[in-house]
Amino acid sequence: MTTRTVAGRRRNRWFAQVGWRHLAAVLGVLFSLFPIVFVLSAALNPLGTLSSTELVPTAGVSFGNFGELFARTDFERWFLNSLLIAGVASFVSVFLSALAAYAFSRMRFSGRRVGLLALLLIQMFPQFLAIVAIYLIFGTITDLWPTIGLNTPWGLVLLYLGGALGVNTWLMKGFFDTLPRELDESATIDGASHSQVFFRIMLPLVAPILAVTALLAFIGTINEFLMANVFLTDTGRKTLAVGMFGMLEGNERNNNFGIFAAGTLLTAIPTVLVFQLLQRYIVSGLTSGAVKG
Repeated sequence: MTTRTVAGRRRNRWFAQVGWRHLAAVLGVLFSLFPIVFVLSAALNPLGTLSSTELVPTAGVSFGNFGELFARTDFERWFLNSLLIAGVASFVSVFLSALAAYAFSRMRFSGRRVGLLALLLIQMFPQFLAIVAIYLIFGTITDLWPTIGLNTPWGLVLLYLGGALGVNTWLMKGFFDTLPRELDESATIDGASHSQVFFRIMLPLVAPILAVTALLAFIGTINEFLMANVFLTDTGRKTLAVGMFGMLEGNERNNNFGIFAAGTLLTAIPTVLVFQLLQRYIVSGLTSGAVKG
């Protein structure tokens, strides 16, 4: 057997055991990076049209699309509206879900099992199925309390809270169930109330799942389009998803694609920053909350 034959068999064995995994990983990375590279190329395209956009910009690089974005649209208002709505909605939903999860995990009361099953079943139906009823309800609320009615960020926050509490409560309950009950009992013997046990003992221990649910709630809220498109109509009150969708309506889709791509890159900044801030909690929080319980 020659040396070349031995080397060829080793390469074949290496590819069969390990090499195909590297190939699959490289293909997955290329598949994931393709849309990002395309959007980046479109944002830096000096012509700013969809028909002239290429994967590798050959017509030069320009930041004119970013200037046009701020000059021709209310992008900064949309950006602030999205940050306000997503930040408030995610914070309140995480706090309320933590309270509900603690009650379902640690307390025994009538209707506990029914409540948990109801939360699970309600999540099976998309929130948009009830858009007509929700619109009529908020129409009445607008007449009574205009601050939290239609075309207001606070009304949209209330709407988002109703759709996020079920998922977050179930996710947190699985994490609360992994904590030993001896912690509660010892704190109660020392004279601590339920609120003291929750805020001083439980919350620091469940910080990973709080970070995970906050990240998921923030991403889901800042990217939501259907409900925001129905509830927000004034140009200055729109979110990023609704405002940027207007750039691609009608016959302006080709001409505004470069501006749209520039806005897309800027829209990703808050999500990336939140992810970088909470990334050390993500793996431990997801595995502990989803596997155990």
